[in-house]
Amino acid sequence: MSKIAVVYWSGTGNTEAMANAVLEGAKNAGADAVLYTASGFFTGGLLIMPMPLLSDVLLWALRNWKNLNFSPCFLPLKVSLGIKKIALFGSYGWGDGEWMRNWESVCYEAGANLICDFVIANEAPDDEAVEACKAMGAALANA
Repeated sequence: MSKIAVVYWSGTGNTEAMANAVLEGAKNAGADAVLYTASGFFTGGLLIMPMPLLSDVLLWALRNWKNLNFSPCFLPLKVSLGIKKIALFGSYGWGDGEWMRNWESVCYEAGANLICDFVIANEAPDDEAVEACKAMGAALANA
């Protein structure tokens, strides 16, 4: 059984809704999955929860990877991204999703093992985005 940590930051609740859909998809596929807010996952740049250290898959979600609530915690972990399977998702309210393509590039440059395409939603996730998040969770459960 895959162990999955779904880590997100959400200012409006849109990315949180996506995180819950990923969690649902993973659990329905039989994964041991846990949802964490960024502040519940990190403190002072250090992992504080034992589950993420044991997770096979880490899902990172936020609307802007440089967000001040998330970036100081995420950036020090870049060096260890290659040892975990990860996936990216999040919502946004501006532009065309370039922020996600940039974040994906940062992860690839750090040697991350991105095991599926990212999922993004403009503002609140519509039915298609929710289903894509559920499918992501299910795919990751079987990765």
